[in-house]
Amino acid sequence: MSSDKILGHVENGIGHIVFNNPEKRNAVSLDMWQRVADLLDDYEKDPAVRLVVLSGAGGKAFVSGADISKFDSERATREAVAEYGRVTGAVYTRLQEFPKPTIARINGYCVGGGVAVAACCDIRICGQGSKFGVPAAKLGLGYQAKYVKRLYDLVGPSYTKEIFFTARLFDADEARIMGLVNRVVPDADLDAYVAEYAERITGNAPLTIAALKAAVGELGKDAEDRDMARCDAMVEACFASQDYIEGRTAFMEKRKPVFTGS
Repeated sequence: MSSDKILGHVENGIGHIVFNNPEKRNAVSLDMWQRVADLLDDYEKDPAVRLVVLSGAGGKAFVSGADISKFDSERATREAVAEYGRVTGAVYTRLQEFPKPTIARINGYCVGGGVAVAACCDIRICGQGSKFGVPAAKLGLGYQAKYVKRLYDLVGPSYTKEIFFTARLFDADEARIMGLVNRVVPDADLDAYVAEYAERITGNAPLTIAALKAAVGELGKDAEDRDMARCDAMVEACFASQDYIEGRTAFMEKRKPVFTGS
C-alpha cells in the first residue's frame, strides 16, 4: 500500500518522491512515511541521483498533513503517539540532513506535516494558488520544540507564532513574504520552472554543493555541536577533485563544464 501512496522514480539525475494520496489531499500515514525514508536511502546511495524533488499528486495538494482518519489506529494512546513521533521525526531529520539538494514542488494545500516536509527541504517553489497552514491549535496537537525550530529558522519567531496561533491558511504571496517559500510562479508554469531550476542545480559541481549544504547544516547548530573539521575536509576535497580541473578548463575554453562528482 505504501508503495502505491508514495511513488518514486529517477529521471535525468533527479530522484522524485511523489505523495500519491490525492483523494485525501495527500495526507500521510505511518507506512507512507517509512516509504519516504526508504526512497531517501536509495537516492543517497545512487550516484546517478544529484537532486531530489518532492511533490504531491492530483494537482490540489502537496501534503495536507497527517491522515486524521488513522489517528485512532496510529495515535490513540500515549505509546502510539510516541512511536508515531519517533518514525515521523526520523524521516524529517533524514530529509533535512540528506546530503544532496532537495526541492519541494508545492501546488495546492501545504498543511501541517506538509509544512514540516517543505521546511526540511533546501528550496521551496510553489504555484500561485498554493495555501499554507499549521492547524495544530484546531486539533489540540502539540509540536515539540525541535520540530518548531525548523519553521522558526525559516520565518523567525513572529511569523512562527502567527502561523501556529491563528491556525489559518496563508496564501502563496504571504508565504513568500514570510520566507516560507523561495519562489512563487503561476500554477501553469510550476512544472517547467521546477524542472529548469533542478537542471540548473544538477549542472553544477556536486562536491561544491555538498560542501555548502554541509556547512549550512553545521552553522545551524549550536557552536559547541558543530563539526567544522568535516566542513573543512569537504572543501579540501573540492580543490583536490577532477571537477575543479574541469571547471577551470571549461571556463578557459568558454564551454559548459561537465561535472562528475569526482
